Amino acid sequence: MKKILLVCAAGMSTSLLVNKMNEAASGKGVEIDIVALPVSECEKAAAEVDVVLLGPQVRYQKSQVDTMVGGRVPVEVIDMRAYGTMNGGAVLERALELIDGK
Repeated sequence: MKKILLVCAAGMSTSLLVNKMNEAASGKGVEIDIVALPVSECEKAAAEVDVVLLGPQVRYQKSQVDTMVGGRVPVEVIDMRAYGTMNGGAVLERALELIDGK
């Protein structure tokens, strides 16, 4: 099972995206575990995931998250358009690409 961490300012807006990503994963038959947390709470969770995606509103904290994961997993800012439209399929696809090293 793939584990994805979504990081945003308070974990609230990103939780909406989690639901859309879970719907997309179900449609593709992909088993995933997605957690949405604020940056202040993500260090422990980051140690247990395959990829970390940041909401566009916290892109300025990417270097802090990079330091937390220490290069163990990919860290990327979610595309602003995909985030704004809550395109769970597109965000899921990108997360899976990052996990697979693409």
